[in-house]
Amino acid sequence: MSTHIAAEPGQIAPIVLFPGDPLRAKWIAETFLDDAELYSETRGMLGFTGTWQGHRVSVQGSGMGQPSMAIYANELFDSYDVQTIVRVGSCGALTEKLKVRDIIIANAASTDSGINRVRFHGLDYAPVADFALLRAAVEASESEELDSAVHVGQLFSSDQFYSTRPELTEPFVKHGILGVEMEAAGLYTLAAFHGRRALAICTVSDHIVTGEETTAQEREQTFGDMIRIALRAATSV
Repeated sequence: MSTHIAAEPGQIAPIVLFPGDPLRAKWIAETFLDDAELYSETRGMLGFTGTWQGHRVSVQGSGMGQPSMAIYANELFDSYDVQTIVRVGSCGALTEKLKVRDIIIANAASTDSGINRVRFHGLDYAPVADFALLRAAVEASESEELDSAVHVGQLFSSDQFYSTRPELTEPFVKHGILGVEMEAAGLYTLAAFHGRRALAICTVSDHIVTGEETTAQEREQTFGDMIRIALRAATSV
């Protein structure tokens, strides 16, 4: 039993969908999984295990930001032998090439966080997705009938939601970054360290350029296209 998840051995599946919002975890479990059972509500960070098309799958809230995400990812890898984590989150679009509700399948993630600088003694590390998961997600997006447009590209994992220096993202956008969120770079790094698979799939919940945004309820309960991509990809590798 781990410190923060506190599930019993065997309660968590080898495949975990990983939303930041614990209420989105609840919605995913109730909407997509059969026979979903709650295995953790410690600190309000809900976790469920059920099945999807015969595959055992868990859904675990991670909280916001790389420090919170890292607590849950480390425990999933270390204490419960999870092999695959797919982040299913929201992000802000940084370019007019994207619209609200578009989906980003992240092949890599840059960051302004100091976590990796500490880990790599000040050197730069390139956090990237597991290629098999990435390929499976792209194939799933091509085979599913989706209402959302899908883009493959980089995310920027920021340590600040309310940034005091928004101009610092400009050079990243010029180098192809599509959206900003707060967890993917840390997740990719931890998966690499543990020798496991990880992928981030994010739906654009708000647009940094145009100012358009979704509501809290929409972010919690209406991003089904990305969940279908994540489930098909995670259960096929």
